[in-house]
Amino acid sequence: MAKLKAPLMSLGASGQLGKALVFFPWKGLNVVREHVVPANPKTTLQTAQRARLTAAVLDVHQAQGTSPPLDATDVTAYALLASTIKAATTWFNTLVKQLIEQAIAGLDPVVWRASTITPAANQITFVLLPTHTSPTTVTCKYGTSKTALVNSVAAAEAPAGTWTAVIAGLTDDVKYYFQMKPTAPAGVVGANSGIYHAVAGA
Repeated sequence: MAKLKAPLMSLGASGQLGKALVFFPWKGLNVVREHVVPANPKTTLQTAQRARLTAAVLDVHQAQGTSPPLDATDVTAYALLASTIKAATTWFNTLVKQLIEQAIAGLDPVVWRASTITPAANQITFVLLPTHTSPTTVTCKYGTSKTALVNSVAAAEAPAGTWTAVIAGLTDDVKYYFQMKPTAPAGVVGANSGIYHAVAGA
């Protein structure tokens, strides 16, 4: 790659020149590189990865269209999860990445949605529904920091298909963060929910 001050006798240029050179802006610079054509842009691995991406996007859209849906609160929770991984990553990219990683590992997709959060004196009741594949056991991790969910409580499936965690022994007027994590079967481990938050107290 070469830096340019006045490519093509102008103040800037973009696009290719005779399938030999490609001019483009990069990090505020005008640069040029050799025009490269992939030897095989549709390899078996590439095709498989595109199929996983298509399936993951469909999983998210299905969760948004089901009743009750993946709503604004759930999106905010996945965005908070994204912020703990990489600040520039969106909630959508984080969720799709998680679904793709599950698929690569031969595991099952889970999209968490339709949260209900009910604060009370010294506790928070957290209810969440899984879409696509239902876990058989779930742990709710919680703490006072989104990056330090160091405490845990078992969630109960009640009613069927709905997971409820009663986080007790909290300090009123303190903000807590919490997240559902499937622990069984093995096929759903790693398909964690977004990170939700609420202030304990009546």
